[in-house]
Amino acid sequence: MEVIFILIAISLILAGSFLYLFFRAMKGGQFDDNHTPAIRILFENEPKTKDKKEPLPSPSIKSK
Repeated sequence: MEVIFILIAISLILAGSFLYLFFRAMKGGQFDDNHTPAIRILFENEPKTKDKKEPLPSPSIKSK
């Protein structure tokens, strides 16, 4: 039974340390990206090409 109290304490310490590191990274500006949203509109999702190959017409079979 004592093991569960030790595991709960370890998990709370681990979760608290991850939360501290997350807020530290947020305050340090690690997740700030001011350049990409401004140029995102300039890029298309799928590049369009003028050389679209059309399927060849199927050969017609003429019977005599």
